[in-house]
This record gives sequence, C-alpha cells and structure tokens, in this order.
Amino acid sequence: MSSSGEWQCVRRGKAAARRGKAARSEKPTTSEPSEPPEPGDRQRDKRRITDAVNDLRDEDFWLEWRDVLCGRLAESAGHSCIDKTVREDECRLDCVCYGLGNFSSCVSARYQLAMLLLLFDALQIPVGQCSMYDPVFTVSECEILRELGFTVLTENEEGKRAVCRPTLFYLMHCGKALYNNLLWRNWSPHILPKVIVIGNSFLGIQERMLQRELERDYSFLSDIIDVCEETSLPCSQRFVDVFNDTALIRFPPDKLHKLPESIWTNPSEPQYQHCQDLEIIQRENRS
Repeated sequence: MSSSGEWQCVRRGKAAARRGKAARSEKPTTSEPSEPPEPGDRQRDKRRITDAVNDLRDEDFWLEWRDVLCGRLAESAGHSCIDKTVREDECRLDCVCYGLGNFSSCVSARYQLAMLLLLFDALQIPVGQCSMYDPVFTVSECEILRELGFTVLTENEEGKRAVCRPTLFYLMHCGKALYNNLLWRNWSPHILPKVIVIGNSFLGIQERMLQRELERDYSFLSDIIDVCEETSLPCSQRFVDVFNDTALIRFPPDKLHKLPESIWTNPSEPQYQHCQDLEIIQRENRS
C-alpha cells in the first residue's frame, strides 16, 4: 500500500521474471514419498517453497494472474475506502487461507502456497496480514508458516469467519461447505462486497451438481451464483492439476441488491444433514 493508502501492484516484466533462471518444463507431480522428520526438514521444505515461487514466476500465466488480481483486488479495497469516515486500518486488505493441505509432501499444495506468496509480493501485502488454517497441517508445517510470517490459526472455523474490512479468502480446491459457510457468516448485501474469493469457480460447481441438491445442501452458494462477479484465472497445461477451475469471485453491491430483500432475513446456519460426503473436516465436539 502506498503512503496515500492506495494499493500499488509491483509489476516485473516478463524478461525480468525470467532473468537468471531457465524455465523448467516438467509437470509437477501431486505428491512425494513421505519422509520421517529430520532436523533439516524445515529448511528443506522452505527451500522447496522458494523453488516453487521462482518456478511460477517464470510462467506466463502468472503474469496474467498478476495483472487481473492487482486490478480487481485494488478496486475492491478502494471501494471500501471511498467513505472518508472509514479508518485507514479498515481499508487494508486482509487474507485468510483455508484448506491448503500438506505442502511439505504435496507438490500441488506447495505451488498453491507459492502462488499466494507471489500475490502478496505483487500487491505489497505483508504476509503477517494472512491467517492460515488446515486441520491436516503438521507441527512442522505450522512452524514453517510462522517462520514465513503467516498467522496460524489454532481453531477450526469451518469457514465461518465474519469480516469487517476487505478480506481475500484463498480457498484452493476446497469443499463446497466451506464456501457455503463463509457466505452464511457474511450474509448481508453490505458485508459481502468486502469478501473476495480466489478458489473454485462457483459456475463450475453449479455445472457439476444437480440444481435441487445444490439448493438443498448449499443454499447460500445457490442463491449467490447468479449475482456474483466471477473472473476465470488461467493456468498452463503443466499446472492444470494445481490451478484448474480457479476463479476470482466478488460480490458487487449493485448486483446483490437485485436479490429480494427477504433473502437476507434471518439466515439459518447450514447443517448439511443430507450430505454424505461433506468435503470438509468439521470441528470436534460439535453440539
């Protein structure tokens, strides 16, 4: 963020992005053999993350991500700061990342983490403004994330996080219930515009489900699909398993107000009684 309070995107040209490193053409595999913990494991894993960041920086599709996201995210943060009565700390862009997976052993998760780090660098967002949680994180992975500057949450929020300022939710290949829970917790035409999602295409979810099941099990997702603004994010064939079906999703106020007022009244917390495969890990000791 600049001294004037506006987001600035650091743009590095394609030549600069490629300088000093030859692009590798091999396709990343989805997993690696697990290894017993060793004293040097964290340093090894951090080097792998750095390598993944450098690898993605060489990809043409990262430049497309950068240009799209810098423009859209700066625009979303800027809309919240038009009102001069809003404090400067309420204009900053926070970030929450759920469901990243075991990046120490899963290459896809590692590249998704690398993409997030590249985005922070381009937008000049301090890593400390991002909270991370996945119930599958190992102790070592939590330590690595803290060493990188992330805030590691200790409670499984199930996606039910209320926002009070513009917040980017990085939800790569997460379960439908996580998106549905996030929408429920912020179900207001005044709050949802502060929510920005990088994750599964909502339109893709709709195409892969029977409409009656989507409406029954994920009603908030079903209700919002027609009024959200979705921008597809590209990927190369090499990274199709890592970034396929990914989109930037926003909730413009003018579109939200097209929904009937009754839809916003007394939203009931999702229960998922009919879902056999919920796709998320729920909190323990649920009442």
